[in-house]
Amino acid sequence: MNRIIKIILLDILKNKIVLGYTFILAILSWSSFALEDNSAKGLLTILNVILFTVPLVSILFATIYLYNSSEFIELLLSQPVKRQKIWLSLFIGLSSSMVFSFFVGAGIPLLVNSPDNIGFMMIIVGCLVSVIFVALAFLSSILTRDKAKGIGIAIMIWLYFALLFDGMVLFLLFQFADYPIETAMVGITALSPIDLARIQILLHLDVSAMMGYTGAIFKDFFGTSTGLIVSFLLLSLWAIIPFFISLKKFNRKDL
Repeated sequence: MNRIIKIILLDILKNKIVLGYTFILAILSWSSFALEDNSAKGLLTILNVILFTVPLVSILFATIYLYNSSEFIELLLSQPVKRQKIWLSLFIGLSSSMVFSFFVGAGIPLLVNSPDNIGFMMIIVGCLVSVIFVALAFLSSILTRDKAKGIGIAIMIWLYFALLFDGMVLFLLFQFADYPIETAMVGITALSPIDLARIQILLHLDVSAMMGYTGAIFKDFFGTSTGLIVSFLLLSLWAIIPFFISLKKFNRKDL
């Protein structure tokens, strides 16, 4: 298993797309701090990168890599290696490479320019978001053998969490504005890893008002230590559950 992970890691880290992704993250992160007059503005710029660019690249790259590695996976299946170990090795290799790219590209600038709780929080959240969308990529790629459909599913997943979900939340808030739906909204937010990540970072930046309608609702809950633990548990579940669903399908799939 360790040998498979090593092969995958070395293969991905030499990939020009991953190198380009790391380079672009580094340019965006360093320039955000260099061009702004205070670190808070730079952090908000990097926040947008974490919420939109990191999920998109993670889910697309992982999905395409899995489809392009179909022959390699079939070769591994012909060896006396359990399917569970193969799928887990692929997941560890892909998620580790995406986390490493994010840390080198955005994590190091954050550590240099914001070596405090906010910087560490953004690094942790960015790493979790990378792993979550790699797990969702595994799920989307195992649903169909058609590469075009798989990539389409991955893009739709990203669009839903990055754009459509917020629109649905705002629609519910407007429709039920006359009812006490604060508790329900906390539960609904748990259905989106990007929203959970946004809330945690904005609360630590002390600019929760920028979250608009949802700011006042979530501040009392997610601003506490209990809320912090719950949000990280929910983010962890967003990585674990899709991967295990894909693992079950992979174990049963006839390749």
